Amino acid sequence: MRLRARRRWRLSPLTRRILAVNVLALALLGMGVLYLGEYQDSLVTANLDSLRTQAEIFAGALGEGAVDQRRASFVLDPQLAREMMRRLVEPTKTRARLFNDQGKLIADTDVLSGPGGTVQVSKLSAPASSLFERVTDAIYDSVISAFPWRRNFPRYVEPTSDNAESFPEAERALAGYVTSSVKTRNQGLILEVAVPVQHYRKVLGAVELSMGSRAIENAIRSVRVEFIKVFAFALGVTVLLSIYLAGTIARPIRRLAAAAESVRRRPVREVAIPDLTGRGDEIGDLSGALREMTTALWQRVGAIERFAADVAHEIKNPLTSLKSAIETASRLNDREKERKLLALVLDDVMRLDRLITDISDASRLDADLARDEFVPVPLGKLLATLVQVNEAAAKEDSPRLLLSLPGELGTPEGDLPVSGIEGRLVQVFRNLVANAVSFSPPEGAIRIEARREGRNVVVTIDDQGPGIPEGKFAAIFDRFYSERPRGEKFGTHSGLGLSISKQIVENHRGQIWAENRLDGNGQVIGARFVVRLPAA
Repeated sequence: MRLRARRRWRLSPLTRRILAVNVLALALLGMGVLYLGEYQDSLVTANLDSLRTQAEIFAGALGEGAVDQRRASFVLDPQLAREMMRRLVEPTKTRARLFNDQGKLIADTDVLSGPGGTVQVSKLSAPASSLFERVTDAIYDSVISAFPWRRNFPRYVEPTSDNAESFPEAERALAGYVTSSVKTRNQGLILEVAVPVQHYRKVLGAVELSMGSRAIENAIRSVRVEFIKVFAFALGVTVLLSIYLAGTIARPIRRLAAAAESVRRRPVREVAIPDLTGRGDEIGDLSGALREMTTALWQRVGAIERFAADVAHEIKNPLTSLKSAIETASRLNDREKERKLLALVLDDVMRLDRLITDISDASRLDADLARDEFVPVPLGKLLATLVQVNEAAAKEDSPRLLLSLPGELGTPEGDLPVSGIEGRLVQVFRNLVANAVSFSPPEGAIRIEARREGRNVVVTIDDQGPGIPEGKFAAIFDRFYSERPRGEKFGTHSGLGLSISKQIVENHRGQIWAENRLDGNGQVIGARFVVRLPAA
């Protein structure tokens, strides 16, 4: 019981597959969106443009307000330039460096100069992030590091001196070019822009602005965190819906499989297949098909059991007669009586042979009908040929066969085509004709009429015999039922002919029944067998 409970709560292979497919699709989408390279590039470009604009403003202000004229030339005033730089940088949260035309660093907003010397300004680190943010950052970094298309920026190298030679961007700015760059370091990215300071187009120095990527990282982090929240919610919903979907598929299939296994292990009719046809889907169709298959199986099993019992009963009678005759013959000394007993033994042996032959034919009937293919069969020609064969083999006092068709042979009206197995249809009408001949009086008439009724072809076989006893119209089609005419030798028929005929007709999606023919006074004047088959 404990093992069954574990299996019940364990995810089925079908559930795992559905979960894997749905989660994998969502994960691929998440990984694609999680890569925020495009968004990061747009933020870097926007910040570089903003930094370039600020640098141009700084350069313009310095080129006009921090210039000292000496000997008919213009140079930057270091003291005035430092004061202006400090004022200009305060609202921008950037670091500014100013170089003169000789490439010497004359101002750095992160370095304060005073009577006691210089003081290095260090910005306070950002407040500690939450555990969730640290975890998401670590996961994000590990995932992004695996992307082959991740953009790599050049490494930031700390300057070794205060000259412009250690600042490539500033050196190019002194040559009159506006330059910018993005570099990476352990704490993130460094954005740098250098602009020449000009006075009447003369380059007096260069301004270099730099800023960290904290704002960019914060923006990316906020987008990332929001996306991860949405992704986690979508993942949870996907998992729950996948489990629900898998449950609506896996559980019913498991119930159907368990019921089928019960039918296999315990072949009792009390085992029922769950009825799931109300679902209106493929599983409901499967449930209905299994229920119908199980019902047909039990019907077939029941028919086989009844057939076996009937066969045993029918074979037991001639065997009992044989046993009695042989035991009696062994005690007799009269040759005449021995010959009579041997004649009885021969009759019983012939009866057994005929019975076994008919039983063998009946047992193979289902397989033959399932194996053979239906083809158009001209029923009119079939009946005409059957009548000719019977007339050729008939005796002088045998009943005559009279065939009536709605048209001439060779035309659709006379041929009356039906869809079926020709050999089996011949067997049906040969049995019915033989049955009618055995019950008809000598030199009587057996009328066979075939006609078209809507989408069916109807064949009637009328004889002039004593008719069918009341209440036996359905019983005469049972296996081994025998209602023979008086005077006929016992054991001539096995009682399987009409049963086989009914089975063949029903396999052709047709109907067969029997009724009595009555005259104007209500007296029985013969029997009538009717066969209805779908027209081709």
